[in-house]
Amino acid sequence: MSQTTLAPSASSPAPERQYLKHGKPLWRRGLLRTESAIILAVVLLVVIATFTVPFFAQPYTYQTMILNAAPVLLMLLPVTLIIITGDIDLSVGSVLGFSSAIFGLAFQAGVPIGVAAVLGVLAGGLVGVLNGVLVTIVGLPSLAVTIGTLALFRGIAVGLLGTTSITTFPTDITRAMTAPLGGLPVPVVTLAIVILALVFGALLHFTPFGRGVFAIGLSPENAAFSGVRVNRTRLILFVMSSLVAGATGVYFTLQYSNAIGTNGLGFELQVVTAIVLGGVSIWGGKGTILGALAGGVLIAALNKTLQLAGIGSDTISIVTGVALIFSVVVASVAGFISRRRRSKATAVAVGT
Repeated sequence: MSQTTLAPSASSPAPERQYLKHGKPLWRRGLLRTESAIILAVVLLVVIATFTVPFFAQPYTYQTMILNAAPVLLMLLPVTLIIITGDIDLSVGSVLGFSSAIFGLAFQAGVPIGVAAVLGVLAGGLVGVLNGVLVTIVGLPSLAVTIGTLALFRGIAVGLLGTTSITTFPTDITRAMTAPLGGLPVPVVTLAIVILALVFGALLHFTPFGRGVFAIGLSPENAAFSGVRVNRTRLILFVMSSLVAGATGVYFTLQYSNAIGTNGLGFELQVVTAIVLGGVSIWGGKGTILGALAGGVLIAALNKTLQLAGIGSDTISIVTGVALIFSVVVASVAGFISRRRRSKATAVAVGT
């Protein structure tokens, strides 16, 4: 029996014509990513500051820059995942202060420092449980919930210690928190940042859990239909965020040998600014750990440059706010242009 070969219909779009506009070399796709632009900005800023700002090129400058930025770099890692789901956690700065207060009071009461540190971290984790329950079970918006817990636990932390601070921590431990890492001009906390970044990066980009995080950010309903346990995932993320913030509170207390309720004040703004500046969509569904970290490093380098240039803290706060607004506006414009280009490409493909 002879077989008849059907010629392709004249109305059928040719695959090569349909997808030609979307095919770009790998190197171009890498260079056009937001995190690549932020990393390039960091390199350019460091190079310019090295030749124009006094004392910037000294090892002590890099060490203090990372020490100052370490709490933000640690806390932004889990918050990045939360923002990719379309939620937000603005309570991390207050969780840091609350954990610091619990840790300091426990140590002052005679609890061994290791046990006191665990109590501080667990206290932070309980805030995450509260945030997660209110968001996932009660159904409240994460913005309202975490603003509420921000104020609540900041007030509790200040109320527990009043105007006093606890500074009687062992000097050998506090010195270890700021010691350089081997012979490198970076502190030991850099190792913790790198390890946690690898853990959260692998979790987000190479596991089914991470794919579920992106799916929730794109559409919680579609994610649920695809088998993602949406509320459980969101609850886990809020608990992880507060646990990391609690551990950061313990580290911050030992770094400065000072437990006080105002520790971490305003850090939540720096965390969100770094994340959004690093290309993470504030509306969810898009972002990388590398981009968020690059955004945090860029802000840290900019702050250190402005400090060494003799510019006051008020101006630095203004620059941080402008960077946040700028990054949101750029992300919105880029998203609008991308949607328009996809719509045009689809229309051309359908009409071919």
